[in-house]
Amino acid sequence: MEGQNKSITFDGREIRLTTGVYAPQASGALMIECGDTSLLVTATKTSKKETADFLPLICDYEEKLYAAGRIPGGFMRREGRPPERATLVSRLIDRPMRPLFPSWMRDEIQIVASCLSLDERVPADVLAVTGASIATLLAEIPFYGPMAAVRVGLIGDDFILNPSYREIEKGDLDIVIAGSPDGIVMIEAGSNQLSEQDTIEAIDFGYEAVTELIKAQENLLEDLGIKQVKPNKPEIDDTLFKYLDKNCTKSITQILQTSDFSKEQRDLELDKVKSEALSKIEALKDDNPVKLLTSENDKLVDSDFKNLTKNLMREQILKDGKRVDGRSLDEVRKISAAAGILPKRVHGSALFQRGLTQVLSTTTLGTPSDAQEMDDLNPSTEKTYIHHYNFPPYSVGETRPMRTPGRREIGHGALAERAIIPVLPGKETFPYVLRVVSEVLSSNGSTSMGSVCGSTLSLLDAGVPLKAPVGGTAMGLIKEGKEVRILTDIQGIEDFLGDMDFKVAGTEKGITALQMDMKITGLPVSIISDAIKKARPARLHILEKMQEAIDKPQETLSPHAPRLLSFKIDPELIGTVIGPGGRTIKGITERTNTKIDIEDGGIVTIASHDGAAAEEAQKIIEGLTRKVHEGEIFSGVVTRIIPIGAFVEILPGKEGMIHISQLSEARVERVEDVVRQGDEVTVRVREIDSRGRINLTLRGVSQNGGFSYPEPTPTPVAPLN
Repeated sequence: MEGQNKSITFDGREIRLTTGVYAPQASGALMIECGDTSLLVTATKTSKKETADFLPLICDYEEKLYAAGRIPGGFMRREGRPPERATLVSRLIDRPMRPLFPSWMRDEIQIVASCLSLDERVPADVLAVTGASIATLLAEIPFYGPMAAVRVGLIGDDFILNPSYREIEKGDLDIVIAGSPDGIVMIEAGSNQLSEQDTIEAIDFGYEAVTELIKAQENLLEDLGIKQVKPNKPEIDDTLFKYLDKNCTKSITQILQTSDFSKEQRDLELDKVKSEALSKIEALKDDNPVKLLTSENDKLVDSDFKNLTKNLMREQILKDGKRVDGRSLDEVRKISAAAGILPKRVHGSALFQRGLTQVLSTTTLGTPSDAQEMDDLNPSTEKTYIHHYNFPPYSVGETRPMRTPGRREIGHGALAERAIIPVLPGKETFPYVLRVVSEVLSSNGSTSMGSVCGSTLSLLDAGVPLKAPVGGTAMGLIKEGKEVRILTDIQGIEDFLGDMDFKVAGTEKGITALQMDMKITGLPVSIISDAIKKARPARLHILEKMQEAIDKPQETLSPHAPRLLSFKIDPELIGTVIGPGGRTIKGITERTNTKIDIEDGGIVTIASHDGAAAEEAQKIIEGLTRKVHEGEIFSGVVTRIIPIGAFVEILPGKEGMIHISQLSEARVERVEDVVRQGDEVTVRVREIDSRGRINLTLRGVSQNGGFSYPEPTPTPVAPLN
C-alpha cells in the first residue's frame, strides 16, 4: 500500500502523519503518531439529513487495551462500554470542532479517533483533537479550520508543552487549549489554586503553540495539493424572518425587558407570541410566500423565531447593558445555601441554589477498598475521589425516559471532580475514599458550578478537612463585531443565545478548574483574560455566601460513617501481617470485626464502626511488625505448653518460646511445674535466631517487678510522611 508520509516538528518532538494507507472508504483518514503513541483518525461525511434542524456531528474516541499491551478484565475479556476517560476525550474532540462547522450545515459528519498504541510519555487526547482537524481537512468538508490543541503543564515556575502523564501528575497545572486561526475555541483545565495571572499566561503560552500547529496543517495541505474547502453560506429566503421581525419584535422586546418575569413566565409569553404569529401566517392566502414556507416545514418558524429572539436579547445587552432578568452585567443571582439537610445516615449533605439553579449534593465516606478501579489506558489505575452528576428531566420541567448517564452528565461530573481534587486532604490525614453525588433539582444555567458549590458544602458537613472551600461561576459573552460584553453568572437563555460558556472554579487563593466552550470560531486571549479576571469577584461573593452556611468541617463524623485508623509499617513486613495464604490478616479482621487494607508502600488502613476495635487491630499489627531486640523485657501471657517449653505472647500477635531449660535456675522436670497456659509472666529476650524466632528466658528475671533489667522504651512505629 502506497501512501504519503509527512512530519511536523513541534517543541522538539516529531509528529508523524501517514495518509492514503488506512481506512480508504472514509472521507478522510490519517495515522497520527508521536513517540510510540499512534492514533487512527477518520472523518466521514454522508448525505444531508433533511429533517434535522441542527448539525448532526458525532465525535468518538476509542480505547483498545491492546494499545498498552493489556487484556481487558471481566468475563468477556473484550472492551465494552467506553470508560469514563474515553467519553471525556470524545467531548474534548467535539467541543472545539463543533463551532468550526457552519451552523447551516446538515450533512451527517462522524469523527472517530482510535488509540492503537500508547506511549506514557505522550498522552493521546491532544493528538486526537489535532488529528480530527487534519482528517476533516483531508475529507474536504467545509470547515473554519485548521484547528489544533496542546496541553500545558507547570513544573516549578516553568510552563511545559505536552507534558507526560508523570509530569501532569507532578505539576500544578493541566490545561488543554484548542484554537483556530480566529482564536481560542476551547479550554479544559485543572490547577492547584493557580492565580488568575498565571492561568492567563499559561493560556497565552499554549495558544502560541497552537498557531504553530495550525500553520503546519496549512503547509501539509499545500504539500498534498489539497485545497481547503471554506464554507459558503447558501442563499436563504428571509421572507419569513422579515415577517416575524415586522410583526413580533415589539412583543418580544417587551417580554425581554420585563425583568420580574420568571423563567417559566417568560417562556410561556414567548410561546404565546410565536403561536399567534403562526396562526396569522396560516390565515394568509395561499399565494403568500410565507404560507408556502410554513406548509413545507413548521420548524422554519421555530428557527426564525429563535433567531429573532436571540438578536433582540443580544441587542438589549449591547446597547443598554441590561439582561432579561434586570441584572447588571457583573451581578450574581440571589444565592441560598444550607448544609446537613438530610439525616446523618447520609454522611454529608447540602443544598445550594443560585437563581433558579438548585443542586442537592451528598457525600459518602468509604474505606480504601471502595476506590474505583480504572480499566482504561491511563496509567492511573484507581480513583479515591469520585463525583457523579445527575440531570433528571424534571429539573427543566420536561418528561423523558431516565437512562444511564449521558456524555454531558459524565463531563459535568468530571469538571466538578477536577475542581475539588486540589483541596482534598492527603491520605495520611484523612484516608477515606470519597464519593459525592450532585442531583440537579432545578436547572437554569451553570449546574456544574452549582455542583461544585454544593459538593464543597456537603464535604464539610461530612467532616472532610478541605484545605479551602471551592466555589464557581459561569461567565458568558455577547460579541457583535468589535462590540463585546462579558456576562457574570449566566442563566439558561444567555447560555442558549450567547457566544460562550466559560466555567471558572476556585478558592479565595486561586483557580482549580476551567472549562470554556464557544459558539463562534474563536476569541483572542485578551477577551478570555478579561473574563477570568471578572470571574474572581463573583467567586469570592459566592464563597462568602457558602461560608455563611458552613465555614469549617464538622468536628465529628456521622455515627454511621466508618472509623479509619491509618499508620505506616515497614514495607518488608507486609508479608508478616498478611501471613501464609492471608491467614494472619484474616484472623485479625475476624477477631476485631474490622476491614484492613495495606498498600504496597506500607500504609495500613483499618476501618470499623467501633473505634475500640480499630485500635485493637492496630495494636495487633504494630505488635506483629514491632522489631524485638535482645535483652528487652516484656510482660506476656502463656498461650500454649509443649514438652520442651512454653510460648508467650509478648506483643499482640507476636510470640516467643521459653525453653524448659530457661524456666528456672534449677532443673525443671515438667513445664507445668513452673507455668501453665494463661499465666502472666515477665520474660527477657535471650536471643533472636537466624530464622527470626524469638527465644525467651525467665532466668534472672524477677516476677515481682524487682528484676534488674531496665524495661526499654518500645521502638516507635514509623510515622507517615
